[in-house]
Amino acid sequence: MTRTREALIIIVSAPSGSGKTTVINRLLEKMPGMRRSVSYTTRQPREGETDKGDYIFVTVEEFREKIEKNEFLEWEENFNNYYGTSREQVLEAVEKGEDIILSIDVKGARKVKEVFPQSVSMFIMPPSVEELEARLRKRNTDKEAQVSLRLEESRREMEAADEYDYLIVNEELEQAVEELRAIIEAERKSREQNSKKEEK
Repeated sequence: MTRTREALIIIVSAPSGSGKTTVINRLLEKMPGMRRSVSYTTRQPREGETDKGDYIFVTVEEFREKIEKNEFLEWEENFNNYYGTSREQVLEAVEKGEDIILSIDVKGARKVKEVFPQSVSMFIMPPSVEELEARLRKRNTDKEAQVSLRLEESRREMEAADEYDYLIVNEELEQAVEELRAIIEAERKSREQNSKKEEK
């Protein structure tokens, strides 16, 4: 099958605890021909997380070395841990014509948009701040001080939601996944049509 459009770079951001990772994983099960950028991080793996599957887990020294070598498209320090998006992963997907989804925070999304203004950005919103807090506490991976910090950061991130191309409220998982899938399909179709017009 001949690809008739450029690869999609899809940015997905959400406050911590909003279910972003679950939504993305369910989406990838439903949508063939799409890959996920696996971020680098210096934080410790949570229960059930795998190296190179959920994140690429590295030491602080290894992460800083990659910063010096300009290997990150964007990177941030959040909650005393580093997170970064591999430049190589994204460029490789674009060159192969594969759609790639980036799970990154608001600051990272702004940086990627500067480099790839044609990327599509989506913000996943929790039904309410109260529900977000309940999810964070249910996750039981952070101490009380960390939960408070995450809630404070989440409020700041939600204030930036209007910077995104699309907004999805994750109240019911399958509905949120379907909304995300429909947006991507619409963007694929739109870009195919634009590519055909340019060829004429």
